[in-house]
Amino acid sequence: MHEIIPSRLWIGNVGDARDVRNVLNLGVTAVIDLACNELPIEVPRDIVYLRFPIVDGTGNSSKLLRLAIETTSGIIKDGTPALVFCSAGLSRAAAIAVVEGVGFDESLKKIGLHVAHDVLPGLWIDVKAACPSFGD
Repeated sequence: MHEIIPSRLWIGNVGDARDVRNVLNLGVTAVIDLACNELPIEVPRDIVYLRFPIVDGTGNSSKLLRLAIETTSGIIKDGTPALVFCSAGLSRAAAIAVVEGVGFDESLKKIGLHVAHDVLPGLWIDVKAACPSFGD
């Protein structure tokens, strides 16, 4: 798990999210699940749990991608400590781009300075097409 915005945003993989004790120790109060190919995780009832089943590739609906980006950026803007995860821990930079008012590619590069990432080109193209007003 990697802290991207101090005390507010972590990104990780499904294994990180399943370590509920560690998630709670970080002060996380919202968990955002983007792992389509994983079973939902169990969190305590006082934790916000949002699931957006996104495929790591093409084929996601623009509505689903936009909803995931807008919801996640809203949580970040609100200052709610959150963990965003998918199966492999691939970076989801679009919501950060919206919060910081930068282009998607710039946000992805910024995250890449702190953590290794691998984004499938088809998914990244679909993300940028789903929210063209926020893209590069």
